Order: sequence, then structure tokens, then C-alpha cells
Amino acid sequence: MATILSVSGSPSATSRTARLLRHLDQRLVAQGHEVVPLDVRTLPPEALLHADFHHPAIAEATALFQRADGVVIGTPVYKAAYSGLLKALLDLLPQYALTGKTVLPLATGGTTAHVLAIDYALRPVLNSMGPAHITPGWFTLDKEITVGDDGALTVAPAAAEALAQVTDQFSRALGGRTTLLAATG
Repeated sequence: MATILSVSGSPSATSRTARLLRHLDQRLVAQGHEVVPLDVRTLPPEALLHADFHHPAIAEATALFQRADGVVIGTPVYKAAYSGLLKALLDLLPQYALTGKTVLPLATGGTTAHVLAIDYALRPVLNSMGPAHITPGWFTLDKEITVGDDGALTVAPAAAEALAQVTDQFSRALGGRTTLLAATG
């Protein structure tokens, strides 16, 4: 199956975005894919802030993008745009870092006013990086994602179903099987 790089562009250590991505990663693994998580917030700040293209952590992130067949990009939406942290990473990657890749854009945010951020802010940047295909993305409201005291993630049923559909479509685009999982919430 395919190797998928799952990128969280959230600056928060307790990010709903990252938790949602890791939840979807499990679905992709169950479909036979290898999933490699990358939380951009774990990259050295000095490499991102000083645009150090030669920093070992940036070189390693670039290699992860090169190795991947598909890339899931998740970001919180702030002021109708993807996170600045994600922008910093995308700016440091080679111009055509997504050449030949299938990409799934996902976003989370506090209001439906930001729903179009995927199509009007994130998608054009991803498209400029040369992907073979960008599958339909999905915006999930923060209130549809809850984290229990035990750390377990719960996604509201309608959002969980929509996320399962876009994730399965992404998996099919990569040539993966899309078995239904008993629990998607």
C-alpha cells in the first residue's frame, strides 16, 4: 500500500487538529497504508523562523515529503487562513515538493465562516506545489471534536461520517482498500 505523510500544522500541543489527524491516521492504517505523522510544532523554531533550508530537521521533513505517496495536511484556521506554522514549513519545502502526490486537505475551526479556507487559502498553495491530485477536503468545527479525560477522541456523528468519506476517497485515490471500520467516532 501507500506511504502517507500526515502533517499537523497546529502550534498547540493539545491541538484538536492533531488529534483528529491521528484519529484518521488509524483509519488509513486499517486500510493497509503506512502512515508517518509529522507535527510541524515539533520542528526547531530557529529553523522555521530563520528560514534555514539546510537545517537537519528541515532536510528530514523534506525527505518525508519526498518518500510519501500521499500527504494529509491538517490545519486549524485562524482569521480565514491556514496556520502560520504550516505556512513556514510549506515555504521551506522545495517548490514542487508535492509533485506526483495525492493530497487531502483538512481544517478545523471555531466557526462556519472559515469553511472556505481550504479552497481559497490552502488549496491554491498546495496546488502550486505540483500534486498529481488534491482530493476534496473537509472542514470540521471545533465543537464537533471532543477529547475525553482519558484522551479519547470523539467526533460528532455527521462530521465523523463526512471525514470517513473524504478519507476513504483519498485512500482509493492512492489505490487502497476502504473497509468500513466498526467505530468511526
